[in-house]
Amino acid sequence: MSALSVPARAADTTRVASVDEIRSHFPAMERRHNGQPVAYLDGPGGTQVPRHVVDRMADYLIHHNANTHWRYPTSAETDAMILEARQALADLVGGNPDEIAFGANMTTLTFHLARALGRRWGPDDEIVVTELDHHGNVAPWRALERERGVRVQLARMNVDDGTLDLDDVERRITARTRLVAVGAAANALGTISNVRRVAEMARARNALVFVDAVHYVPHALADVTAFDCDFLACSAYKFYGPHVGVLWGKHELLARLDVPKLEPAPDDPPENLETGTQNHEGIVGAGAAVDYLASLASAGSSSRRDALARTYAALHARGADLFRTLWTGLDAIRGVRLYGCRPGRERTPTIAFKVDGVSSDDVAVALAERGLFVSHGDFYAATVIQRLGAGPDGVVRVGCSAYTTHAEIERVIDAVGRVARK
Repeated sequence: MSALSVPARAADTTRVASVDEIRSHFPAMERRHNGQPVAYLDGPGGTQVPRHVVDRMADYLIHHNANTHWRYPTSAETDAMILEARQALADLVGGNPDEIAFGANMTTLTFHLARALGRRWGPDDEIVVTELDHHGNVAPWRALERERGVRVQLARMNVDDGTLDLDDVERRITARTRLVAVGAAANALGTISNVRRVAEMARARNALVFVDAVHYVPHALADVTAFDCDFLACSAYKFYGPHVGVLWGKHELLARLDVPKLEPAPDDPPENLETGTQNHEGIVGAGAAVDYLASLASAGSSSRRDALARTYAALHARGADLFRTLWTGLDAIRGVRLYGCRPGRERTPTIAFKVDGVSSDDVAVALAERGLFVSHGDFYAATVIQRLGAGPDGVVRVGCSAYTTHAEIERVIDAVGRVARK
């Protein structure tokens, strides 16, 4: 299965909400800066939030706010709303609700999981990570080098096109490998990796597979069965929700984890991974973000998962079109250097670039003055930036989201051209 493929019956995108309709759902689209309408072009760093999500969170806090598992109405309502959020996130990734755990963010959840898994590992064991990954999928596993003596193997990226070197991944997976940690999509470059192929390599050596899907889930419908992974993490604030992290794991594996927890806390998954009182309104908002995405194509859908498949198919096609325009326009500007794979490859609509003689910070400031909000630096994918030789100031990153328009992309091309000419 192709990383971005969807079921044939879900390929009809004609009834998916238009970009103009989507934009009407986001109050942030009304903001202006220096007399210009603001274009939010750092979806890879965090998306804006639709009214539907904010309203659901406000409704929870106003009418249902309580702690869990007690015998009074608002507590029971909180339990029910958290369970519904688990079901929504399970539909998003193709799992079951009792396999969905929530936490502060993907990085915190990954540290938590790594420590639990690492209690059983030692100097004879190895973990494979990759150069292409956000350090949220590197540092938690590296911590086990210090804590347990585990050896970490670093698989290389191909600098020319910003892809994962699958041959090097295979070389580094051995009989000593206990887990392979791989990103489904690179947050700095937009590269989509062949997770299923990596999982096949890991299975051949009886290793577990952890997938960082933080940058993937906003752009492609994840499928933990198709990936053949054991764990997958993502973040709601990257797909139009609040700042909440999500971890999916196979139930039987979650049940066996030796997780750090308080003695009276639940022993069964997924609550055994949820240390302390959770961000209930954030969890409700995460579920609401999934419902929002499904609502963009809900008419005629047989299920929430089916609606999500049609929404994602439409948004992927629109994003690919925007990215093609952006890449072509920036590539035509003298002094602009683009990084990563070209249009037509499996990738997200995220682009990284530099302007000769101008720091990435100054480029971002110049664009912000024109109401174009982009990010710059290394985005916690520091190894990627080092391997690209992009320098200490990193790169400029532009990412397209569901509400991005062609007019905004043309504004970016024009603004970068002005910076390069100066």
